[in-house]
Amino acid sequence: MHKTSAWPLALVYVGLIVYASLYPFADWRYQGIVPWAFLGAPWPKYWTGFDVAINVLGYVPLGFLLALSAMRSGRGQYAVVLATLTAGMLSLTMESLQSYLPVRVPSNVDLGLNGLGAWLGAVLAWALEKLGVIDRWSVFRARWFVADARGGLVLLALWPWALLFPAAVPFGLGQVLERIESALADVLQDTPFLDWLPVRDIELQPLVPGAELVCVMLGALIPCLLGYCIIRSVGRRTVFLGMLFAVGVGVTALSAALSYGPEHAWVWFSLPVKAGLVAALALEMLLLWVPRRASAALMVLALGIYLSLLNQAPASPYFAQTLSTWEQGSFIRFHGLGQWLGWLWPYAALVYVLTQIWGREPKN
Repeated sequence: MHKTSAWPLALVYVGLIVYASLYPFADWRYQGIVPWAFLGAPWPKYWTGFDVAINVLGYVPLGFLLALSAMRSGRGQYAVVLATLTAGMLSLTMESLQSYLPVRVPSNVDLGLNGLGAWLGAVLAWALEKLGVIDRWSVFRARWFVADARGGLVLLALWPWALLFPAAVPFGLGQVLERIESALADVLQDTPFLDWLPVRDIELQPLVPGAELVCVMLGALIPCLLGYCIIRSVGRRTVFLGMLFAVGVGVTALSAALSYGPEHAWVWFSLPVKAGLVAALALEMLLLWVPRRASAALMVLALGIYLSLLNQAPASPYFAQTLSTWEQGSFIRFHGLGQWLGWLWPYAALVYVLTQIWGREPKN
């Protein structure tokens, strides 16, 4: 038996919904009416097929994950009801809170469509369970992954989404130092605490080609080592290696296409990047036989070097301009939500792998 990954994925998806529903989290005000007044409002006169589709489809994954969590927890007979009610309460809360935001408009239609989407997702999970698809996935997972693989699987599922964030260096996730310094300076402006803020003696310097090569190599190697921490056999690690490499390169090209246009999808594929990817692939093949705990230790070392190098380099002006476009974007960019995945993924992976090293002996 193993703990399901559906529950942590559902929590991540709840965070996505909260972020997308309440963005930009600014200019909150009370309009003099109760937050749930929208429930009795007439239906909107104007709507589009896209609005309907996005409100339904946006809640389908949540309903699916909540129902799957309920079924994996022994509450299969109530899974659809529990998932629909939970998602409906979340939607009601989000719509009510939108009444305090000047740029958001609460809608009873949105609430109904969200509930419909959650119900469809829950029914889909229930149907797949009845057809035996979920059990086949459980058998596949038991063959491929160790029993306590839940956290690693969630991180691996989020890695491609983190890569959609346009990094200054390909595969360069977690570059946050410069923005943290700037944000702290803004917060502490006109306060005596500003003098406590550490000041660097020299400005951040752009990465030289050799350092860029190392960052690309480690950026591609780290998720592979994460997979080695939870995958059972060398043969399955080999298949995983090829799939991960293809996904990483493909998503990075997609990110460039979304940021600069389809004709520039491979603009990032420079000589240092090519050399870094080749070096990563060679290391991944050499490490196929490394035990789980050794993979975890190597991953901690790689993360330390990787984050140190990346955070000693500034973002280029062109990258800053692209970043501002992403932060104002919506739909596939989710109002800049991708930047949080791009910033936080390496640190979440570091916390996870440290728990694997310092925790109890891993279960096979």
